[in-house]
Amino acid sequence: MSETTTPPPTNSEFGIGQEQLCSLSTEQSTAALELYGGVVGISNLLNTSLAKGIHGDEADLLRRRRAFGSNNYPRWRRKGFLIFVWEACKDPTLLILLVSAAILLALGIKSKGVKEGWYDGGSIAFAAFIVIVVTAMSEYRQYVQFHDTNEKKRNIHLEVIRGGRRVKISIYDIVVGDVIPLNIGDQVPADGILITPHPLAIDESSIHGESIIVHKDSRAPFLMSGCRVQDGSGTMLVIGVGINTEWGLQMAISSDDPIEETPLQARLNGVATFFGIVGLSVTAVILTVLLARYFTGHTRNLDGNVQFIAGKTRAVDAIHGAVSIVTIAVTSIVVAVPDSLPLTVNFTLAFSLRKLMASKILVRKLFACEMMGSATVICSDKTGTLTMNQMIVVEAYAGGRKIDPPSNGLRISPKLQSLLIEGVAQNTNGNVYLPEGCTGIEISGSPTEKAILHWGVQIGMDFEAARSESSIIHMFPFNAEKKRGGVAIQKADHEIHIHWKGAAEIILARCTWYLDTNDHLMEMSGEKMAFFNQIIEDMAAKSLRCVAIAYRPWKKEDIPVNEEQWAHSSILEDDLILLAIVGLKDPCRPGIKTTVQLCQKAGVKVIMFTGDNINTAKAIALECGILSSFDNAIEPCVIEGREFRALTDEQREEIAEKIVVMGRSSPNDKLLLVEALRKRGHIIAVIGDGTNDAPALYEADVGLAMGIQGSQIAIESSDIILMDDNFPSILKVVKWGRCIYANLRKFIQFNLTISVTALLINVVATLSSGDIPLNAVQLLWVNLIMDTLGALALATEQPTNLLMNLPPVGRREPLISNTMWRNILIQVVYQVSVLLALNFQGSIPGFTHDATDHGIKLKKTLIFDAFVLCQIFNEFNARKLDEFNIFKGVTRNYLFMGIIGLTVVLQFIIVEFLGKFTSTVRLNWKQWFICVIIGFISWPLGCLGKLIPVRHTPINNKFRRILHGRTQMQSGQSTTGERPSYSKLVICCYLIVNLFSRFQRRRTSTHQVLYCSAVTCFVYYQDFQINP
Repeated sequence: MSETTTPPPTNSEFGIGQEQLCSLSTEQSTAALELYGGVVGISNLLNTSLAKGIHGDEADLLRRRRAFGSNNYPRWRRKGFLIFVWEACKDPTLLILLVSAAILLALGIKSKGVKEGWYDGGSIAFAAFIVIVVTAMSEYRQYVQFHDTNEKKRNIHLEVIRGGRRVKISIYDIVVGDVIPLNIGDQVPADGILITPHPLAIDESSIHGESIIVHKDSRAPFLMSGCRVQDGSGTMLVIGVGINTEWGLQMAISSDDPIEETPLQARLNGVATFFGIVGLSVTAVILTVLLARYFTGHTRNLDGNVQFIAGKTRAVDAIHGAVSIVTIAVTSIVVAVPDSLPLTVNFTLAFSLRKLMASKILVRKLFACEMMGSATVICSDKTGTLTMNQMIVVEAYAGGRKIDPPSNGLRISPKLQSLLIEGVAQNTNGNVYLPEGCTGIEISGSPTEKAILHWGVQIGMDFEAARSESSIIHMFPFNAEKKRGGVAIQKADHEIHIHWKGAAEIILARCTWYLDTNDHLMEMSGEKMAFFNQIIEDMAAKSLRCVAIAYRPWKKEDIPVNEEQWAHSSILEDDLILLAIVGLKDPCRPGIKTTVQLCQKAGVKVIMFTGDNINTAKAIALECGILSSFDNAIEPCVIEGREFRALTDEQREEIAEKIVVMGRSSPNDKLLLVEALRKRGHIIAVIGDGTNDAPALYEADVGLAMGIQGSQIAIESSDIILMDDNFPSILKVVKWGRCIYANLRKFIQFNLTISVTALLINVVATLSSGDIPLNAVQLLWVNLIMDTLGALALATEQPTNLLMNLPPVGRREPLISNTMWRNILIQVVYQVSVLLALNFQGSIPGFTHDATDHGIKLKKTLIFDAFVLCQIFNEFNARKLDEFNIFKGVTRNYLFMGIIGLTVVLQFIIVEFLGKFTSTVRLNWKQWFICVIIGFISWPLGCLGKLIPVRHTPINNKFRRILHGRTQMQSGQSTTGERPSYSKLVICCYLIVNLFSRFQRRRTSTHQVLYCSAVTCFVYYQDFQINP
């Protein structure tokens, strides 16, 4: 290269600058690359060895980052806390409350002066402000946690060559000049140039947006960051990192990922919308009735005077009265609409993610955690998942006889030994590194490659010397479909050898010759073929992975001259000469059998699929407890991938549920199994670690990948990463997934009990007397208990072992079960009955109605205090939906106990010291005792209610059948099944009307209300007995 054609360097420490490298990467011009001397010239300018990589010491890395930047990109600034405060303020109901508070504040100050006039508006504004701040704080904490989780999932690890050895580093630690090995499924981590002359098939869809497969070779050697290796293997030289790459620029623009909505949140939005419509409708009725009574002169002050008289009442007073009514109605909406249900999922997920992270489980996608609670089938890969992925050669046959021990190279003839060493050294993606001055060696690669390389060293292989004695002409990357990989090499004497390695029975089927102990080439007779097949079966029965090594010579003049000829030269795979069969042992993970048994006990079926021999698969399945005995190891429980693949779609769906073990399965076979199971209604979790598991991981409802041994594409295709590669960790994921549903149901029951009770109290009171017992500030405090504090207390319950004794939560199972409806109904009937009895001249010990201002305030204070205490006691009931011991484990949940204690203290302060703001009066100890007793009764009542049996059929299905029956009757069809109980409906309506009329006449007592409630419950129970 002449002096005039060499581009001028712009970097004092290296022979080439960042601008030139960026230009090369952007233009992808091979002509410009040749000006620098090709990839060899670029490596020299970057002070990099194409064989050994960079030195990799701290000084070298610092120098390269300073000159060319780091492999990172600028993040968007995190949202600040004030942003969440602003978003919380956008809630329409809270906005209306704040506007109403401002109006009341202005009117109150004008009419009563600053000293007394600010209480109504100020207290409402302050209460609304507290709700806004608490909501913003909870959402901000969840945002920070989810943001941190996203950062961790982006931090993938990969191998680079530094100082002659392969080391695993973070993708963020890659520097310009690094040499990176690439294999099928790997993501290209930076811009680079292909070093090896063997072609790679690259998927550039991440850059172009379309799934385009581009072939890279010496004529088109430029690789772009973010693309993925579709086929082939090789090494690349990094020339661009971070924002100096197209991928880095895209990530910098789109790095602020929003938190996705999970399926459970979407379902809860539907529930909240339904109850919200009901709440809004009822509140509209309340508002209409109150305004009508007010402007028609039917509303009186505490002193008995009419509040509004047309033509006489001042406009300021009229506006003040109307705004007060609107404020109460809007506040009723805040309590009646359960809009916090989706927010509770965030609470539960955030808590679960933090606990799972502490157990070295990284949840990449939020829906996966909740979905695991519904998993009915777990499909697991064998190698590296059920087993330790620490393989070692324990048996070897070479020259037609057993080598015992397998490391005894002296028992192998010279020619056979030479061919074995040649094949092991060249036909591999692994590496053997001998540190200077050290006696030990370092072997890198996949577990299978490492085991075979280690065996090669034991029989006398010098890795570097063996690779230097021949050159690679072409590589046939290992293919999970064909179960084999090969390499074509040319020796120093120009002799051509094609080496193959792969699944023993597949390689053996292509062998027509073998070398005996005397290095004689022997024909593979039927008897000898049966002998070798028996060896493979014996190894497989010992749960060994069987690998065969073979080769064939080839004439130089017949070698293909281009890629197309190589791809279509199937004859290169036939007429092989068998060299050796080795058996690799991969021990099962500790505790794997117990884990499988616990999964089965929890109603989760465990299926194993593997690329290994069917006999090896059976042996491992028995060892892991997936198969209970050899008697079960028959079709269709045990099946080969090719047999399953050959079935029709209908046949696959039919036998998919019977399959327990699938051997010799390809990636497509695993995918077909997952698809068939999903069509049968199962929720599938797939666990894997290899590139061949990626399609199944992606298709499954939940994909779990191993974080240490897992390939890049497996991790990218997964939803959850087991950072410690510990299969038993899946039990924790299942348990926490079920815990999310359980905690959510606890909160739903608690939340709806408050909403329905508050709504009914306000409706009945409004329709009967035009007065609402609970004012705006009191309702906002109840809303705080119901939403934020209730979610914190109930959504953070720890999972219990009892959850694993229950069946999985169905995909279509209602969020509100019949058990929950029963519990809600019992508590609502009790609370509404007692509180209405207090409101409508009912008598209780220690309290009589007083028409004075103080007496009315005392009555409303008692109702407010009893209502809040009922919720505090009922919060314990919500912990155990169908268990009698509601206190089990409560002392271990410090957050729950702390929130209960905080709520009680704040309630006492509100009643006793903040009467000016909440319109309450102080209560004596007797009145407090009465309120506590009213709340306490919810405990024994809840236990008694659990004795009432409930249908297993969801209540919404019952309604659907009733409506269907009514449709059939209207169309004249016969309905012999379940009919609607119209007589019971009439009885219930009569009781409600009778109760309402008694309220109107002010003659209802406590025992009458309880009597009507009991009759209603009896009717419900009888209906259950008649129509179970």
